Amino acid sequence: MVLDQVAQLVNENYVGRGEMCLQFAGLLNRGLNKLGFPTRAVVGKAIYYDPKGTEIFRWDHAWVRIGDEIIDSNVDSIPENPMVPKTVQLFPYWDPVRETPTDRKLQEHHGKQLPQDEDVEEVWWPELSLFLDSRLNS
Repeated sequence: MVLDQVAQLVNENYVGRGEMCLQFAGLLNRGLNKLGFPTRAVVGKAIYYDPKGTEIFRWDHAWVRIGDEIIDSNVDSIPENPMVPKTVQLFPYWDPVRETPTDRKLQEHHGKQLPQDEDVEEVWWPELSLFLDSRLNS
């Protein structure tokens, strides 16, 4: 429910979700926190590998952590981003860090915070908050 709503809201951006991992992680983090989950948005480096284990792409990326789990869920939109090679084909991942698929490595930049984002703060968070309130109160 929350993940789908976050994807729908962030996809309103003029370039879609393909370049919006910071905003996606920030909004998802807020939504899950509102639902009582102790999550935190994380920024770092994502490194992607082909099936043979050869690195094919790396970039700055954002995801959400909850305890020992990673929520790396905006990666399904990677094909929309013209900077990313077409050989990068990933599925969203929400499971323990120790079981992260071999197609990626996520290196957290400890101590670095997500930058403030006007769309997240002023547009999407109010909408998501109302959506969650309507679900929680029904």
